[in-house]
Amino acid sequence: MLRDLPMRIALTHNLQLSDAEEEAEFDRPETIAALADALRSLGHEVEPVEVSGPASRTVARLEALSPDLVFNTAEGRRGRFREAFYPALFDELGLPFTGSDAYVCALTLDKQLTKMMVAAHGVPTPAWRFVDDLAALDVGELRFPVIVKPNFEGSSKGITVDSIVEERAQLIARVAELLQRYPSGLLVEEFIRGRDVTVPFLERGSPTTEGILPAAEYAFDPAVVGERKYNIYDYHLKQVAYNAVRVDVPARLSDAAAAELAQLTRKVVRVLGIRDLGRVDYRITDDGKIYFLEVNALPSLEPGASIYRSSELVGLATVPLVLDAVVRSALERRGITPMRSPKRARKRLRVGLIFNLKRVQAEKSGAHDDEAEFDSPKTVAAIREAIESYGHDVVELEATRELPTILPAAAIDVAFNIAEGFAGRSREALVPALLELLGIPYTGSDPATLSLALDKAMAKRIVREAGVATAPFLVMSTGREKLPRGFTFPALAKPLAEGSSKGVGANCVVASEAELRALVKDLLGKYRQPVLCESFLSGREFTVGVLGERRPRVLPPMEIVFLDPEISHPIYSFDAKVDFSDKIRYDTPAKVDPELGRQLEAAAKAVFAALDCRDVARIDFRLDAAGRVNFIECNPLPGLTPGWSDLVMIAKSAGLDYRGLIGEILAPAIRRFKAERGKTAT
Repeated sequence: MLRDLPMRIALTHNLQLSDAEEEAEFDRPETIAALADALRSLGHEVEPVEVSGPASRTVARLEALSPDLVFNTAEGRRGRFREAFYPALFDELGLPFTGSDAYVCALTLDKQLTKMMVAAHGVPTPAWRFVDDLAALDVGELRFPVIVKPNFEGSSKGITVDSIVEERAQLIARVAELLQRYPSGLLVEEFIRGRDVTVPFLERGSPTTEGILPAAEYAFDPAVVGERKYNIYDYHLKQVAYNAVRVDVPARLSDAAAAELAQLTRKVVRVLGIRDLGRVDYRITDDGKIYFLEVNALPSLEPGASIYRSSELVGLATVPLVLDAVVRSALERRGITPMRSPKRARKRLRVGLIFNLKRVQAEKSGAHDDEAEFDSPKTVAAIREAIESYGHDVVELEATRELPTILPAAAIDVAFNIAEGFAGRSREALVPALLELLGIPYTGSDPATLSLALDKAMAKRIVREAGVATAPFLVMSTGREKLPRGFTFPALAKPLAEGSSKGVGANCVVASEAELRALVKDLLGKYRQPVLCESFLSGREFTVGVLGERRPRVLPPMEIVFLDPEISHPIYSFDAKVDFSDKIRYDTPAKVDPELGRQLEAAAKAVFAALDCRDVARIDFRLDAAGRVNFIECNPLPGLTPGWSDLVMIAKSAGLDYRGLIGEILAPAIRRFKAERGKTAT
């Protein structure tokens, strides 16, 4: 095992967060946890990197991590070349990675092209036709029954008991239906009656057989498959009733059939260029004839997968031993060996954690809310521990008025900024402005964005200009300003430049102009700043987390669900944020239909871009009576209290734990630090 070569490994993956078919090939959280634990047991430093979202975010994470090796299980999200995307990206970044290269991943995802190549080298396959146009459907000499399946999908996507058809009219209907869902094309191939057998490949797992492992056979629980006429490993069995599937190792084969199967697999692996690991699927008839079906260059590594079961028979009895073989294979191909590449010494970055410390706890009534936006010692400690877990040194810097004197002497490389500032509508910009003056890269948005976002009216004007709806609003500085045309009641009033819902209470929704002016007078007196007044929106309320830079990742929306039917105009008030209430429920992720989900995502991206946000933001929306998405406000310095803050809960629902969230926010700043250091070096 590679204990003599501990490395920093980035475990790249797509995380399966729902039972939607589009995520069927992704890895379950427990699979990623098991892989990470197994690699760590070998002595490696392992960093899981979830790659869903813009490629720029993945690049930033990888550049910040500077891994010695990428252990790749990422399938990609869309397109005929999706499995090739990440290997190509790793090559472009100059990062060694496990598994086959981009060419092989693209080739093996195309079932037709794969069949053509292996058939040309004497590997028997069922007869088939490729179809991407119903009008051109021609089955030629194909014998019924045939099976219809997507050409560019894995994990049995699109395959059901109805995929096997017995006559032409049924075939036309099935092809027409599937082309609507998979327009890139289908395979229509003669159905082979027999058994599903798979041969795992582990290049460094069995030298005597050139990596070809003993064949495994899939067996199905009769109580689940019932009286099926045709026995196939379809989507339902693979993704829903997977407990009804048994992997038998070795497969029930004669010595001659086992030898032939191994020889065919050896040829398939060589012809297609599979490296490190893979899986080759076959159907074997009752009289022993073998037919090649497809190849998976990114085989399942979930607990109990066939590659583990077959590896046991060649002496690799544990998951760490199998993964060690994969890692060794990838390193040896690139000439990286324990003798030539000892553990690399890494410069530990000094990360300055800049914060305002909360010493006075606000009351639910809103009293003593001066420090409501500041962070508790527990939150500061949690962020520090998360940053340290990435191998950095953390310097805690409280953002007092002495910070300009202290900061230059702290000698930090990067700042993780959560400081809110003390006074004024530009208070959140003060620390970033100081960091820019000193040339220190930092997390989060720049001073201009922080100033704009804190001024709720300015933010609304910019966002509205970008095409995102807002409720009619005005700013009152005296309480005597004229209401604009289109302003309707009920209406809401709140301080112009406060966060954490400061100044927003149950009495902030009013029914008349007289009540509004009285409320504004009270708010002016307490907060000594202008008041934002806006028409009340009666629809659902959402908040959306966004991570990244120019092409950000939008996290699933959270809905703030108001439960008290006695409240006619519910709002997300200060007291709800100070203390969980039975009058509020947080749905993470929100239960929204696909169209509303797309609208919220598009609006979040538009706001993030219009305000020129960077690295992280949480954006609030509310629906009007017609169901239109309206912008409320943007927080580019969202709370990061573990288990409490909205963004933390949103991230968790997206499969991103607290440590991962802090890493996501920090990574772009480290990338900017390295880029600036590179410029200086040249």
